[in-house]
Amino acid sequence: MGETVAELKAKLAEAEAKEAKALEKAKKEYEDNRDTNILKMITAAKALATELSEFKQFCHITMEQQATAIEQYGKLRSNSKGGFSIVNNEDDLKVRRRRDTEPVWDERSTKAVDLIKDFLGDTIKKRDEKLYLILIDFIARNDKGDLEYNKVMNLLKHEDKYNDPRWLEGLRLIKESFSNHFKGYSYEFHFKNESGKWQKLELNFSAL
Repeated sequence: MGETVAELKAKLAEAEAKEAKALEKAKKEYEDNRDTNILKMITAAKALATELSEFKQFCHITMEQQATAIEQYGKLRSNSKGGFSIVNNEDDLKVRRRRDTEPVWDERSTKAVDLIKDFLGDTIKKRDEKLYLILIDFIARNDKGDLEYNKVMNLLKHEDKYNDPRWLEGLRLIKESFSNHFKGYSYEFHFKNESGKWQKLELNFSAL
C-alpha cells in the first residue's frame, strides 16, 4: 500500500526543513568567515596606517633637518621651494622630498568660463563642431566642480588663435583666478637595481 498524501506532504516538509537548515548553516558559515576576514584586514590596515603615519612624520623631521644642513652647507638653492633629493656616497640609494601643490581657481573663473563658452558657442561651434567640442572640454569641470589644471593649460596654448573680446577676457580672468596651494610634502625612496637603474620603492598600495 502506497504512502498517503499526508505522509508525502510530511516527507516533503521534512526535506524542505532540512534543506532550509543546511542553507542557513552555509549562510552562517559564509558570513562568519567573511566577517573574520574583514576584521583581520581592517585590523592590519589600521596598524599599517599608524606605522605609515609615524614613518611619514619621521621622514618629515629627518628631511627638515637635512634641508637645514644642506642650506647651511650651501648646496640648496636659496629660491628652492622645499623639494630636493639626497643620494648616498655609493650612489645607489636616494630619498626625494616632493612639494605637493593643488591648483585652485577662485570665483573669477566662473565668469571666465561663461565668456569662453559664449564665444565658442557663437563662433567656433558653427564653423567646426569637432574643434568646438575639443575646446569646450578644456573648461569642463570635474566631479568636484573644479577646473582641471592640464586641460586649462592646453586651452591657454590657443590664446593667440582668436581675438574676440570674450575669448581674450575669459582667458585673462582664468589666469588671474589661478593660484597654486601648498598641500604638503611627500617622499619617494629609490635604489639602484641589478641593472644599475633607479627603481622606486612603492609605498602606494594601489601601485603594488
